[in-house]
Amino acid sequence: MREFRYRRAADVADALALLEAEPEARPLGGGTNLVDLMKTGIERPALLVDLRDLPLDRITPTADGGLRVGATVTNSDLAAHPQVRLHFPALAQAVLAGASGQLRNMATVGGNLLQRTRCGYFTGAAAPCNKRLPGSGCAALTGEHHNHAVLGASPHCVAVHPSDMAVALAAFDAVVTYETPGGPGELPLAEFYLPVGSTPQLETALPPGALITGVVLPPAPVAAVSRYRKVRERASYAFAIGSLAAALDVRDGIVREVRLAFGAVASRPWRARQAERALTGQHADAVAFAAAADAELAAARPLPHNGYKLPLLRDLVVGVLTELAEEAAR
Repeated sequence: MREFRYRRAADVADALALLEAEPEARPLGGGTNLVDLMKTGIERPALLVDLRDLPLDRITPTADGGLRVGATVTNSDLAAHPQVRLHFPALAQAVLAGASGQLRNMATVGGNLLQRTRCGYFTGAAAPCNKRLPGSGCAALTGEHHNHAVLGASPHCVAVHPSDMAVALAAFDAVVTYETPGGPGELPLAEFYLPVGSTPQLETALPPGALITGVVLPPAPVAAVSRYRKVRERASYAFAIGSLAAALDVRDGIVREVRLAFGAVASRPWRARQAERALTGQHADAVAFAAAADAELAAARPLPHNGYKLPLLRDLVVGVLTELAEEAAR
């Protein structure tokens, strides 16, 4: 591990100044991903700027009925918050599906959004990886890729984004807020993560020197009837091989509104907008749910060893939406 300096920021302005003064500085939230990457030499910061004293650890209502979640709110506090559990249950479920209780107690919302892929070729540092070393190649294309991308990938990278929380945030049109030395800004989550393209090392659209300050969840009545379902290879905590955040509004047996986002299928949380369009106005039944899933997955391009994800996702869509439709009918 490279020797590094450590500073604890007193406020947002102090954090921005420290990050601006040292080009090789990294913000430190809970450290559950960054410190691991430092141990393996993937990340080699000259300075860690600790953000845990910043006044960004609150969840507050917005004037229009949504929620504002501070960047240093822990995953445990997010999942336990009464308003999150009531109005965005899929978000609480997604957070609880990720990692262990000890890690959730440390991990922060901002850090969760910025976590790096768990692709073994990225974290192992012994094989080519365009995300780690641009231009070196992607070993996963011909190597171990059973848990890699089936949507939105490129010949330059087939890694998937590991976050559970971000999948639910994508379904609910969350907006990421940030501060820069030049002032505040915001990015819809749909624009926050960059398409992988030919530059997989560029992962977000955050401006240089930006510091995430929080996430805003717009009011979404449909989110009150929502669920997050995660499929993993072992019962104890593990990263998903496929997941779904879904919300459904059914009236008189007809789908009035639906939100769908997939996890573990792309380099970013995958909002299934084609499936949403196909399902809106249709009867809320298994046939329509399956057709909607097929409409979204028509664009999938699986690799030789991860084609199983397509029927897995189809079954997730049908199963979870059926449960939500039955719940709405009670």
